[in-house]
Amino acid sequence: MENFNTEDDYLKSLEKKLSKELDKKRFAHTIGVAYTAANLAMAHGDDIYDAYLAGLLHDNAKCISSSEKRRLCKKYNVSLNEAEEKNPDLLHAKLGAVLAKEIYGVEDNFIINAVRYHTTGRPGMTELEKIIYIADYIEPNRKILPDMSKIRKAAFRDLNEAMVLILQNTLGYLTDKKASIDQLTQETYDYYKNIAGNH
Repeated sequence: MENFNTEDDYLKSLEKKLSKELDKKRFAHTIGVAYTAANLAMAHGDDIYDAYLAGLLHDNAKCISSSEKRRLCKKYNVSLNEAEEKNPDLLHAKLGAVLAKEIYGVEDNFIINAVRYHTTGRPGMTELEKIIYIADYIEPNRKILPDMSKIRKAAFRDLNEAMVLILQNTLGYLTDKKASIDQLTQETYDYYKNIAGNH
């Protein structure tokens, strides 16, 4: 979409709906991600509207209870891997992608996939997927994580560089916590580390 306007009727109705679905803190984070994604899209010559919309929708399933997440996954035939079976918190991205289409009326697969892969990433991500993944990590409401200022600077310079830094931190954090690591996250890190190493 050429013209971007935060007063757009569809965006406004979406924000209203999400403000009821999400708790206060999650909604503030969501708005932060939407604006950060729009800024990253501007910096990298991407579609601002798509970035803002995907940012708004990225956590749409976050505040749904675990049992309801499981029920909805069954309803929409969303297959779960071992890590997701153990930890339903991980389901919000996969489920959110389905709900973006079914509940929020998004037809665009680029936006749906940006919601789908915003927690794990994947090898060969689109620009929009990278923008949402990164915006989710660096938006202003986020607590300051290690290397945050370095990552924020990198994000506006080189999306792949920012991906490597974030994935490195994420894998380190999960390893320290002895939390289960989604195989896709590891594959994504290996993929982007390889790309960054070849520059």
